[in-house]
Amino acid sequence: MQVPQRLYSLDELRLNGIETVSLLSPVDTNLGAIERNLQFAAVLGGIAAWYALDLDPQQLLFVSLGLLFLWTLDLVSFNGGVGALILDTTGHIFSQKYHNRVVQHEAGHFLIAYLLGILPKGYTLTSLDALKKEGSLNIQAGAAFVDFEFMEEVNRGKVTATMLNRFSCISLAGVATEYLLFGYAEGGLTDINQLDALLKSLGFTQKKADSQVRWALLNTILILRRHEKARAKLAEAMTRGKSVGVCIDTVEKYISDNDL
Repeated sequence: MQVPQRLYSLDELRLNGIETVSLLSPVDTNLGAIERNLQFAAVLGGIAAWYALDLDPQQLLFVSLGLLFLWTLDLVSFNGGVGALILDTTGHIFSQKYHNRVVQHEAGHFLIAYLLGILPKGYTLTSLDALKKEGSLNIQAGAAFVDFEFMEEVNRGKVTATMLNRFSCISLAGVATEYLLFGYAEGGLTDINQLDALLKSLGFTQKKADSQVRWALLNTILILRRHEKARAKLAEAMTRGKSVGVCIDTVEKYISDNDL
């Protein structure tokens, strides 16, 4: 930890170059644009198929009902996992901007967790990778950690301040990384919602929750700024699909003992 834990005002965060509005309410405009393009392409494809196959109105109705059934089945059975898989895969293939943002986002999570004493045990950068490794459509791409102690505390309903501080910083590391690199965050809404849900489950008032989030955000951004080179090299290693061990070695290589 680098900064004293207390209630920081928004003005104090601004003095440290942090505009919370740019990273605590992320909207994935890039992926949203890809989704709209896919929908437009699907409509055009449907019209083309209608003319090419010379479908009558009844056949067109049956096809439409079939597609609606598949869409509903995905929402009910897989929580939209199939649609998310298609969208994420398309984004990684056709948008280098989206792919790079995801890599940097996950590198931020990985680095902060390791520096705060939580050992990463794996990572995936795409929904397709997550499906191959975990065999489930309901698991998002991201970094996984050895967090048994934290989960035990959550299950007991009593989380120590030390563990909560670590979890808060790790949760915000992705959006913080995006903010530092691009000036705003697009991904990470799930991370923020999970942190918010945890604080509510622990009985935090809004003021106390704001204090926790602001401190964690400031602390995380200062750590990321200090170790920018290590994060960049880590992102390169993750892009190449290197093992967790190699990724950790990369972090160790670019962080001196005085920085830890």
